[in-house]
Amino acid sequence: MSKITKVLTTGKTRTTGTDAAIFSGNHEGKLDIHLTAPGNPGVREYRFDAVVAHPTAEQLFAGAWSACYSGAVGIVARQMNVTLPADTAVELDVDLGLGGNEYFIQARINLIAPGLDLEVATAIAHGADAICPYSKATKGNIDVALTVVTA
Repeated sequence: MSKITKVLTTGKTRTTGTDAAIFSGNHEGKLDIHLTAPGNPGVREYRFDAVVAHPTAEQLFAGAWSACYSGAVGIVARQMNVTLPADTAVELDVDLGLGGNEYFIQARINLIAPGLDLEVATAIAHGADAICPYSKATKGNIDVALTVVTA
């Protein structure tokens, strides 16, 4: 796995709730979004300062992964007979960056479970990482840091 030496942009998410993810779309039930890709079509040099106020691929990936991981947290907590604090959250950041002359992504997952025992929260975090399909898909392919905050 190659390391990112220069972060170009980061997609940040915070997902609360662990039982379901809710996505909004238009009244017909179709998702209607505008994606932001840095730069212009056909131009090889990307300008990350020119990103407009639409979701980037990194934000969408972070959002989808965060929703999936949050659901996995809920499943693992139920299997362990643990009641999660009401303010449990998942913060997931996906960086796009350069490693030499190549583009890579990396991620940071933070499980925030205020007041929960650190050992229990850590077991839940790792259990969720083991069953989340997004975590499985990225395992060994990108650098991912997993942290737990209980304070």
